[in-house]
Amino acid sequence: MKALFYKSLVGSTRIFGLWFFSLISRGIAAGYYFLSPKRVAVGVQHYAALFPHKSRFSHLWCTWRQFQNFTTIHMDRFVVDDKRGLHYTSKGLEHLEAALKRGDGGILLMSHVGNWEVATRLLRRRLPGLRLLLYMGARNREEIESIQKDAVVKSGVKIIVVNEEEGAPTDIVEGITFLRSGGFVSMSGDLVWQRDPKTVPAQFLGHEIHIPEIPYVLSLVSGAPLFVFFAFRKGNRQYHFTTSGPLYVRAPERSMRDRAVRSAAQTYANLLEEAIRSHPFQWYHFEAFFDKKNSR
Repeated sequence: MKALFYKSLVGSTRIFGLWFFSLISRGIAAGYYFLSPKRVAVGVQHYAALFPHKSRFSHLWCTWRQFQNFTTIHMDRFVVDDKRGLHYTSKGLEHLEAALKRGDGGILLMSHVGNWEVATRLLRRRLPGLRLLLYMGARNREEIESIQKDAVVKSGVKIIVVNEEEGAPTDIVEGITFLRSGGFVSMSGDLVWQRDPKTVPAQFLGHEIHIPEIPYVLSLVSGAPLFVFFAFRKGNRQYHFTTSGPLYVRAPERSMRDRAVRSAAQTYANLLEEAIRSHPFQWYHFEAFFDKKNSR
């Protein structure tokens, strides 16, 4: 049913224009805001941590803007393939280009800030030699997400869907093999999908959080560097990509592995905090983040 509605909305937008998509999607976002008190409470908690000296009303207003801005994620998925397309500037992309030329491969650590899907598709166009393996979480009954995943696959990206109950060991082995062959693996650094995940603690906005351990373990085992990547929306049809320099997770001795993983995770958390402070209304993390364990 959701997929049928989404296809109808896309079809109507082709006839009437983007204003129609924006109008309908913003109305839906408003409905979610007023009818989903638990998700609004999560947003308020996030913005209270980000802006601790502001009032609760201000935190509610920030959450409203977050919900409304989230509609651009869906709209730009549609826009990226039209005649005018999307345009972007970048900072640090030369780090990926250098790794690609060397055939080293790497781990693209993305986040629920900005629009990772648009970035993935535009990166493939900018770097046609980029072989990309994307780990994604499986959500039951999410028909629209299935359509969006198909669009990513058509752009030349290989996807491994991680089951919510447990990830298969073969999925991890495939990722290591892909990295060692010079490919790039992309995954979320700020959200885990398994019910009993392995996480690593880090400090973020004055709170302790638990984020996925697997990106850092993959880097440690494969020897491939991590690249922290963000894709910020700067305006209509405009994006700005930032890529950190290579971050290696190395431990000469087994006893040093835990410290190496924690240090890398904290570096990521620091960059994530910096990104959210500079683009607070593009933080599309709708799950509790400051709980003892950050899991879905």
